[in-house]
Amino acid sequence: MIKTISKVGNSHGIIFDSALLQLAHLSPGDEVNVEVHPGGTITISPIRTLPSDEVVTDLIKSTMQRYGRTMKKLA
Repeated sequence: MIKTISKVGNSHGIIFDSALLQLAHLSPGDEVNVEVHPGGTITISPIRTLPSDEVVTDLIKSTMQRYGRTMKKLA
């Protein structure tokens, strides 16, 4: 895929269209790691973070509230 470097304010950037973001499972505001390799190759990788313990606990609680009876029957 060929992209053009554009001027963005006092900096420069590469514009990613929606289709490319979808393919990469990225959204505006996501953080990425940018690496420059010998020879000038650039790699852009998404930074994936794990949910906090609090978020996981809340998800478990809401799942149990919603499906608790069903889970007890299946156990």
